[in-house]
Amino acid sequence: MTTGGAAPGSAVLVDPTVAVDPAAPVGGRRRPAGALGLLRSAWPPLLFGVLGLVLWELTVTLGRVAPFLLPAPSRIGAEFWDNRATIWQVGLASGGNAGIGLLLGALAALGAAMLASRFGFLAEVSLPVAAALNALPIIALAPILNNMFSSTSSIPRRLVVAIVVFFPVFLNTLRGLAEVKPVHRELMASYAAGGWTFTRLVRLPGALPFVFTGLRQAASLSVIAAVVAEYFGGRQDGLGSRITSAASYTAYPRAWAFVLGACVLGLVFYLAALGLERLAMPWRARRPG
Repeated sequence: MTTGGAAPGSAVLVDPTVAVDPAAPVGGRRRPAGALGLLRSAWPPLLFGVLGLVLWELTVTLGRVAPFLLPAPSRIGAEFWDNRATIWQVGLASGGNAGIGLLLGALAALGAAMLASRFGFLAEVSLPVAAALNALPIIALAPILNNMFSSTSSIPRRLVVAIVVFFPVFLNTLRGLAEVKPVHRELMASYAAGGWTFTRLVRLPGALPFVFTGLRQAASLSVIAAVVAEYFGGRQDGLGSRITSAASYTAYPRAWAFVLGACVLGLVFYLAALGLERLAMPWRARRPG
């Protein structure tokens, strides 16, 4: 492949990846794709998890730990399987509250971060407010919101999730919007681009890695907030209410089975955020290994 500046008859080699995607990394070996790459990245945490479960099982079995203190993983797994239909049903309810709250909180955080990056005085005002929201404990916030709405409403739990996820998305997005290279700023200034045009075309695309860092954090926090908010009354249709109900009847293995369901739900949310990041920024998956 030749370029206009090259001498006649000479050839300038261009990486085909760069020709398609200038943002893609050049040189270095790439991570193995497909099932092999997935296996290489997945086996260390899987091995660590299996060893941890075996150690847990041996500790409970050989150490004769009381079941109400720490049930064995085999007992928890059996309860999880026996109650899989119920866990699926209540998991959908908790997942729905977490998903809607995550969407509302993330959109509010993105809008607030864009405004704060556009107007400096808003950044000075919004940062302390966001920090104050982040410091609000769920155990104090959930009962107050439950009293403000009907006992059959899911709005309080979704508001709790939205408030909890707002801070990590806002803070990371605001930091990303501030990371603008001088050359990009000079280029847009030469085009006489307005403030919102500059934000839309330069700031926001450049802040995507920071945005998705906040979203990954918020994805797991949304499930935690939704489940914990269910401890304090309201509709008894989620994982949190089933955990408290099982624990109150000293059915601790069943309570742990619902906890396991919450862990699976949190993992699903995290993987969904990770998959969305790969779709939005495919070049990050092609970094040198």
